Amino acid sequence: MKPKIAIIGKGNVGSALKKGLERAGYDVRAVGKEPKAARETASWGDVIILAVPFSEVDNALREMGDAVNGKTFVDVTNVLTPDFKLALGFNTSGAEELQKKAPKAKIVKAFNTVFAGNMSTGKVKGEKLTLFVAGDDHAAKQHVLELGQDIGFDAVDAGPLQNARWLETLGYLNIQLGYTLKMGTDIGFRLVH
Repeated sequence: MKPKIAIIGKGNVGSALKKGLERAGYDVRAVGKEPKAARETASWGDVIILAVPFSEVDNALREMGDAVNGKTFVDVTNVLTPDFKLALGFNTSGAEELQKKAPKAKIVKAFNTVFAGNMSTGKVKGEKLTLFVAGDDHAAKQHVLELGQDIGFDAVDAGPLQNARWLETLGYLNIQLGYTLKMGTDIGFRLVH
């Protein structure tokens, strides 16, 4: 039986993941900026996907409270400042800091290296994109690898949660390529292995 998926965030990323996961046969609920609904949705889900702007992580965590405890908790955020600079890196990551704030959750970093428009299929121009998945809990990481495969990604175990430092910088590079260098959002990374 597939796990129930709770998505916190109904923007481009949350909506795209909801579409892809529902197409893959998952029972999905998504919620926006509704504190009571965020806690209820997080309590309902077996897997929680955090799809909010980095500046909203603490608010979302506060709204969910202990509903995240013991659950696979997927951090999809791009760790950016309001002026689109990398907010953390090298010595820590947004995902590692989230693990400190929610020590009883099983934090997994994934999906942040993909533009929202490509998240519902895991593909660009018919080519599978690589979904890099980093986390310290083996079972939680396996859940996320399966979610990615079911959507259509080539899901790759990217090691421990510490490697979120590199996934977050890779996500930043993707944003730079797409927007600053004007390649657009119909691009993505693929690991040939």
